[in-house]
Order: sequence, then C-alpha cells, then structure tokens
Amino acid sequence: MQRFLFPRWSNPFLLVLAAALVGGGLFAVAVGGLVTDPETLNVGYQPEQPVPFSHAIHAGQLKLDCRYCHNTVFDAAHAAVPPTATCINCHSPKNDQGVAALAAVQADSPKLRPIHESWKTGKSMQWKRVHNLPEFVYFNHAAHVNSGVSCKTCHGRIDQMEVVYQQEQLSMAWCIGCHENPNPHLRPKEFVTKLDWEPPADWDQAAFAEQVRQEQHINPQRHCAVCHR
Repeated sequence: MQRFLFPRWSNPFLLVLAAALVGGGLFAVAVGGLVTDPETLNVGYQPEQPVPFSHAIHAGQLKLDCRYCHNTVFDAAHAAVPPTATCINCHSPKNDQGVAALAAVQADSPKLRPIHESWKTGKSMQWKRVHNLPEFVYFNHAAHVNSGVSCKTCHGRIDQMEVVYQQEQLSMAWCIGCHENPNPHLRPKEFVTKLDWEPPADWDQAAFAEQVRQEQHINPQRHCAVCHR
C-alpha cells in the first residue's frame, strides 16, 4: 500500500497559517483594548473653539439656562448649536457694554471679533463638536431630558468648565449601565437643566424614581435597534 505524502508546500503553508492566527489574535486584542479604553473613547477631549466661550461664566456665574443656547433640547433629538444671533443678543457691537459687561467682556473685545465678523458676513460660526457619537448611534436628547435625566449625567458640570471637555465615556457599555438602572439619574423635570441642583436632606431618591417611572412609563429599552437604526 502506497503512503500518502503531503506536498512540499504544506510545511511553509502551516507556518504562514499559524503566524496569521497568532497575528490575528494579537490584532483583535489590541484593537479591542483600544476601542474600550477611556482615552480612545475621547474622555478629556477638549477642542479649541473659534471663540473662547466660557461656560463657567455664562452657565455658572451668570446662571444662563442651558436652553437659552441649546433651545431644541426638550423638543428634538439634537441639542441645537446656537447661531450667531444668539450671541449678538448680548454681545451686540452697537452696545458699548450692555449685558457683555456682566461677563467682564467689552463689546469690542478681540475675543468677540469672530462673532461680529460672523454676524456681518452671515457665515455661521464653525463651533467644534465636543460630544460626538458615531454616525451609527441614535441618541434622542428630548426623550432623556423629558424623562428627568439631567444634562449633568452625560455632560458633567458644564457650568464649572472654562473650556468644555468630554467627561464621560459615552460608550455602549456606559449607556447600557444607565438603561439597566436609571433610578439614580432621575430628578424632577424642572431641575434637569439646573446643574448645581442638590436634593433636599429628606429626599428619597429610590421612591421618587419608582413613582416617576410608573407615572411616565419610563422603561429604558436595551434592544440593539433602539440605538443602532
């Protein structure tokens, strides 16, 4: 009986196959680690904006409500980026000091020149997005804030940030964790944009959350199609 002999190319092929498997495994581990690493998820991302807008002054010191600039947050999936006209309401070049004085910024300050130029030309300010989810992820601001989830939950204490940065991971695991246990993140709807709100000393968070969830039928879904549409 004649023995079967593997062709000579079998040995180098097996070596190449083994190297590919090992290399593929290492690649998967490396990519998986990078994708789930907080640094990769943009925690701390702080882009330089065309105008040095201070949330610490506007939202913190002056107590401007988030909705003054992001006026669609309770009605639409996206929180509107304020147009130049919103800035001009306070920082009009025709007003020597006006409301701008409250922010310790003169109307003719070099910091405001891009705003005034934008107003003259009609070209929108090119604000850089800080919290930027992938295109395949659907997030509805209105659904969350109308349920009592504060801006603070996802964005942190914006009212204390001189320059806004991304505080939370905003990863899928992070979102699922909140959907699995939303109770700690719920507050009265009227305090959703009040970032420095603290519950009273006798506040029962668990009882409040259960009550509001029953009244508003808040039952966060965890099905893939909810966010990946």
